[in-house]
Amino acid sequence: MLLYVHVPFCVRKCGYCAFHSGPFSAPEAERYVELVLNELNCLGKALGRRTVETVYIGGGTPSLLTPAQIGAILEGAASRFDLEAGAEITLEANPESALKAGFLAEVRTLGVNRLSLGVQSLRDDLLATLGRSHDAARARLASRAAREAGFANLSLDMIWGLPGQDVSAWLEDLAGIVALAPEHVSCYGLSLEEGAPLAESVVAGRLSLPEEEEGARMYLEGSAFLESEGYGHYEISNYARPGRESRHNRGYWSGRDYLGLGPAAVSTLDGRRWANPAGLDEYARTVAAGVEREGTEVLTADVRRQEMVMLALRTKDGLDLQEFMAATGIDFPRRDPAVERLRSSGLVRLGAGRLQLTREGMLVSNSVIELVLGVLDRTPASTAQESYD
Repeated sequence: MLLYVHVPFCVRKCGYCAFHSGPFSAPEAERYVELVLNELNCLGKALGRRTVETVYIGGGTPSLLTPAQIGAILEGAASRFDLEAGAEITLEANPESALKAGFLAEVRTLGVNRLSLGVQSLRDDLLATLGRSHDAARARLASRAAREAGFANLSLDMIWGLPGQDVSAWLEDLAGIVALAPEHVSCYGLSLEEGAPLAESVVAGRLSLPEEEEGARMYLEGSAFLESEGYGHYEISNYARPGRESRHNRGYWSGRDYLGLGPAAVSTLDGRRWANPAGLDEYARTVAAGVEREGTEVLTADVRRQEMVMLALRTKDGLDLQEFMAATGIDFPRRDPAVERLRSSGLVRLGAGRLQLTREGMLVSNSVIELVLGVLDRTPASTAQESYD
C-alpha cells in the first residue's frame, strides 16, 4: 500500500494552482496534525497492519509544518502500519520554507529520504508571473542546502509553456536545473484552471501563452535535452537518473492501492475509492464520523480496465498486452484501423508485447488514450467473464 498525506496550507496561492490549499496559521496547522493522527488511528484499526511501501507528504506546502509535526505524522503512520524497510519517504517543499534554520537537517533525521522542491523556473520574471514566493537564487540555495542536510535523492519540479517563455528560455532553464544535479526532474505543462488569477490574466489579454507549436517544441526538445544529460524519460512529465524514478508515483501508475490522509486526499483500496472533503471543518466532521465515507465508489470492471490503460500508457513501459489480457479477457486488437493509424502517424509503438506512446504521442497523450479506450470499448472480451469480476 502507498500512503499519501495532503498538507492543505500555503503562504499564498500561486497564480496557476488548482490543488486544495488555504492560508497557513500555526493554530490551524496544529489542528490539522491532530486530525490526521485521528484519521490514522481510525483507519489503522479498520484496515489492520498493512505494509506501507512509500510515504508521500504533499500539498499545499508541507514544509510549512515544523519538523516535530512532520515527525508526529510519520510516527503515527508507523504505529498503525508496517513501514517497509527502505521505504521511500518523500516530502514536498518550497525553497523559501525549506531554508528555515535547521529544517532540512531535522526532517532528514526523521526518516524523510527524498525531497521534492517546487522550483518551477530559474528566471525571476517568470517566477513573479507565477506568483511564487521565492526567486532563482533561493531555489539554487535550497538545492545546495538539501545536499548539505544529507539528501541523496532530490527531485526538482519545473513548468513549461509559461507566458513570455520560448524554447530557448525553457532549454536555458533546464540547463540550470541539470547544473544542480538532481536525481529526478518533473516537468509539467502549464495548465490554466478556471478561476485561477493567471487564467484570468490570459483571458483578459494581459498575458499571452506560447503558440501551440512553440509549446510542442518545448516539450519535445526539453525531453530530448534531459535524456541527453542522462535523465530517462520514464513517464509523460517525469525524468530520472537510472534507479531514481519515484517509487510512489510509479505505484500509482501501476495501479497499486493507496491510502490518502488529510483534506481533499483520495484513497483507492480493495476496489473502492473515496475522497475526503476539502475544507478543514468538513474534514474534521468526516474524521469524527469514523471509517464510513460518503460517496465511496465501488470500482467496476469497466472503470478498472480503463484506468489500467490510462495509467500504463502514461509510462515509458506502456501497456503490457499479456497482463491486460489476463486481467480483462480482452486480446488487444493490434490490427484495428485506428491502432494502425496511431502507429503510422508515429504516436504509438506496438511490439514485444507492449503498446507504448512515443514522445510525440506523449505530447498528445489525452487524445491518444481516448482513442485507444474507444477501440477497446468495441472489442469484446474473449473469455466468458472478465477476471476483474
